[in-house]
Amino acid sequence: MSFMDFMGKTFAIAALGLAPAMANALDAPTGEVVLTVTGNITETNNGDQADFDIEMLEALGTESFETTTQWTEGTPTFKGPSLKTVLDAVGAGSTELRATALNDYSIEMDAGTDGFPGPVIATKMNGEPMSVRSKGPLWLVYPYDLDPKFQSEVVFSNSIWQLRSINVAD
Repeated sequence: MSFMDFMGKTFAIAALGLAPAMANALDAPTGEVVLTVTGNITETNNGDQADFDIEMLEALGTESFETTTQWTEGTPTFKGPSLKTVLDAVGAGSTELRATALNDYSIEMDAGTDGFPGPVIATKMNGEPMSVRSKGPLWLVYPYDLDPKFQSEVVFSNSIWQLRSINVAD
């Protein structure tokens, strides 16, 4: 075997060994799937879609803020990954989205935030997981009190609770 043949085979073996480490694929969920992202995405873990359980969403990193809402009493604290973080994790090719709730309510939105903080996909309210009865397990929540920009009918209608899926437009 020539030196070049040896090096070629060595490179091929090394490349095969590195392929999993270089891949940016999502792990498969181990818990109950609470969010499915489809459409114009590059990172998947279930065919052509990305499924997430609560632990996977929270492992992406979470943000937390207090805000009043027209649907809750007092000033609850919401915690979860930002919508932008989730879209980055799936390699979304667009910010144009269709989000759908468990009851099939759906909205179309542009997730671009023009430098303002965007919504979080809240997994917790006041430190506790949210049941379906309490608008969970996922709720797309904006920091409504931060800026009048977040106090519009469009933003309120985009504040979808019982979120179950996001389709990223082409």
